Amino acid sequence: MGAAEYVSGILNGRVMPALLIFCGIVLAVRIKLFRVVSPRGFLRDLKSSSKGGKNTPVRSLCTALAGTLGVGNIAGVATAITAGGPGAVMWMWIGAAVSMSVKYGEVVLAVKYRRREKERYFGGSMYTMRDGLSGRVGRRPAAVLGAVFAALCILNSLVMGNLIQSNAASAVFGGPAVPKAVCTMMALGVLLTAFTGKDRTAAVTVALIPALSAVYVGLSLFVIITNYSLLPQVFKMICRGAFSFRAAAGGAAGHTVREALRFGVTRGIFSNEAGCGTSPTAHASADVRSPHKQGCFGIFEVIADTLILCSMTAFVILIAGIRYPGTAGLDGVPLTLASFGAAAGRNAYYAIGVSVILFAYATVIAQVFYGGVALGYLTRSRAAKRVYGVSAAAVTFFGWAAPPGIMWIAADLIVGVMTVLNVSVLLVMRREIGDEAKRGLGER
Repeated sequence: MGAAEYVSGILNGRVMPALLIFCGIVLAVRIKLFRVVSPRGFLRDLKSSSKGGKNTPVRSLCTALAGTLGVGNIAGVATAITAGGPGAVMWMWIGAAVSMSVKYGEVVLAVKYRRREKERYFGGSMYTMRDGLSGRVGRRPAAVLGAVFAALCILNSLVMGNLIQSNAASAVFGGPAVPKAVCTMMALGVLLTAFTGKDRTAAVTVALIPALSAVYVGLSLFVIITNYSLLPQVFKMICRGAFSFRAAAGGAAGHTVREALRFGVTRGIFSNEAGCGTSPTAHASADVRSPHKQGCFGIFEVIADTLILCSMTAFVILIAGIRYPGTAGLDGVPLTLASFGAAAGRNAYYAIGVSVILFAYATVIAQVFYGGVALGYLTRSRAAKRVYGVSAAAVTFFGWAAPPGIMWIAADLIVGVMTVLNVSVLLVMRREIGDEAKRGLGER
């Protein structure tokens, strides 16, 4: 995996962050981001979009949040801090700020170029590429690009969406039989949702996501408030690590600004999926007429995911690192759980542990839905859909045995390539995104 790791380092450490930041700035100017997210108008758009048909924009948002909230907020943040130092948190915030306009753009285009079949909407970035680019590059090249992206989306759903989630869930509680038992239950859930369709996915995510988020936010706030005196030191660590070109202390080897930028931006994208083109699949299914208003839900997705939940995870980990040295040397889910347990007690450890498993399950079924839509772009074969469903369940089951290093390298490579492709398309179609924003702002 040496060559793959090297390519991933170049792609995710240089190319993708630079492209994402550039696209975010360009689109922010195009859509007049500060007007789009102005509190009164933004909240009005969210409220007016909350009503719809059977699949309301809020239900679609919950499906999208299910695909983003979870291991990325818990294991991904911990990995970013371990590999990139506290400064990674600052770059996660910067990445989220520029990602808002990127998320808005990809959601707007997904809603604009979606399809309708039997009173249901479906779409995603692969349809945006095929139908949105056909007038620029030709129908066949656009369709091929869409097919390539759809194949990557399917692969991503199996690796990032199933394997990483189940692997993280299986690592929550110890014992020889627990990992297999957790993965078995998740695999059975995947089979159920894979063969019962979008309504089942939406129902599960609407039930899980608000409750899980409330528990996670509540426990995080408890840790932060009870340790408020450490917050100045935490912010100092974040700022110093983000912009110091000298290696900052962190294990045997120090962390440089390059590592902080790489792991902060990439783990942030892994968390909120802005730019990689997966969550627009959920937003495209919403019963909403205005692409702009659904785009506002996309912005809210980034805010809830990265600026709120990821930040809370980071604060808890850094606070625990200062006050409780026993968390040193850990990574991923064990680090997050140990931090909550040390700062809030054993009950918090178990509450967060159960939340991790349920978050992971919600993410898995949302990603299976994304993979199913991508497969539908490539073929209408029912046999192919059955094979995909069984494959997703099998990958979920074997998550307990996946080597973390190889797994994360593969996920970073797939997400990096998808992001470069999708963000490049957004730049080409920036004028259309700006026109939709102008139209939406005019409706206010």
